[in-house]
Amino acid sequence: MRNKTLYALTLTAVLLLFAGPVLADDGAGEPPDTSGETAEVAELDKADTAWMLVSSALVLMMTAPGLALFYGGLVRKKNILGVMMQCVFLMGLMSVLWAVVGFSLAFGDSVGGYIGNGKYLLMNNLLQGDDGTLPLWPGTGIPAMLFMVFQGMFFIITPALICGAFAERMKFSTMCVFMVLWGLLCYCPLAHWVWGGGLMHQWFDPAPLDFAGGLVVHLSSGVSALLAAILIGKRLGFGQEPMPPHNLTYTCIGTGLLWVGWFGFNAGSAGGVSDTAVNAFVATHLAAAAGVLAWSACEWLQRGNASILGACSGAVAGLVCITPACAHVTPNSGMILGLAAGVVCYFACTTIKNKFGYDDSLDAFGVHGVGGTLGAVLVGVFCSKSVDGESVGLIEGSAAQLVSQLGSIAVGVVFSLVVSLVLLKVLDAVMGLRVTQDDEIQGLDLSQHGEEGYIFL
Repeated sequence: MRNKTLYALTLTAVLLLFAGPVLADDGAGEPPDTSGETAEVAELDKADTAWMLVSSALVLMMTAPGLALFYGGLVRKKNILGVMMQCVFLMGLMSVLWAVVGFSLAFGDSVGGYIGNGKYLLMNNLLQGDDGTLPLWPGTGIPAMLFMVFQGMFFIITPALICGAFAERMKFSTMCVFMVLWGLLCYCPLAHWVWGGGLMHQWFDPAPLDFAGGLVVHLSSGVSALLAAILIGKRLGFGQEPMPPHNLTYTCIGTGLLWVGWFGFNAGSAGGVSDTAVNAFVATHLAAAAGVLAWSACEWLQRGNASILGACSGAVAGLVCITPACAHVTPNSGMILGLAAGVVCYFACTTIKNKFGYDDSLDAFGVHGVGGTLGAVLVGVFCSKSVDGESVGLIEGSAAQLVSQLGSIAVGVVFSLVVSLVLLKVLDAVMGLRVTQDDEIQGLDLSQHGEEGYIFL
């Protein structure tokens, strides 16, 4: 029986590998029209395609150099290459994983609402047909392959965000295995439930709103990051010796790259050039701006000065919070979300973190987990039919959307924690999660990669 099973799996993989070019001509896997009537053929929209190509590049830039510099500046100098390597290596690892299997699990035809099927394995049904043209993604004027690539950029940056929580102490080999398994077993199901017409659409009415990843990206990565930080344990000397950021110049530059890249992240999620993209773009920018002001004001009032680290953190908090809401709320409401994020995330990264004493090294949970959750809640309050033509929020007299948002948050938190807990426990038993004490003291640059970021310092 075992040999027959292996044979069947091998045969299936071979068939999928060679079937892609043949099936792609049917239009993203849709069966050919056999009704005898002339089917309406969608045409490539060059403007939408151009915008989505740019947006894909912008989102990739968010991981490296954006996140690599943002996180790299916050760690001690002996660990900067370790952080940058995590970001760059995940760009390679998660890209291949997404093209081979991840995209199909997230956006393939639904299997009971739980996960996508094998429709797009090995980019099957995404490649050129016999006439040399690419099939279009259903309901759009952009190639299905481009939609896959754009969504793949989210698959890259989401696990990279988690790395901020266990920075300076996790084994690189274990990190790689964890991210592969987490991407397939946590991210892909959540993406399918929210964006692929899966369980969230079956369980909640109206369906939860998550335009560009408040739940799928930020909440899932944030709560998983917190759990990882707690299970791996605190850095050696945490709380007893100072661990200030070694280069806030890098962090500031990284923030600027993240801010610009976020326009691709949010406005690109519109799928093309449209009023939705414009609203998302403006709301995103104003939320980030308001986040800078709110976090800086909190610091000024509590400490007597405003710091560049605080301003950068406030910008990212505002960007995170507006992500699920940018196409459902007005830009004015976007500023409110940014202000709320700046205040709430500030206290999450200072008061709450200090009270409970966990070592979330670079505040992955405090900014992304808390900010993503806050945005997922507030979109149920401020969403407006005047913006997206459908949604009615609490301010406009309906609590139904807010209830759906709260329900989806509960599902996302529980699912992410359970999957992450199982994976981390298994990997700890099999590989070990943490570097040795000597390796941690030496720094991850040398102990994990045999390199130094600052040879002459």
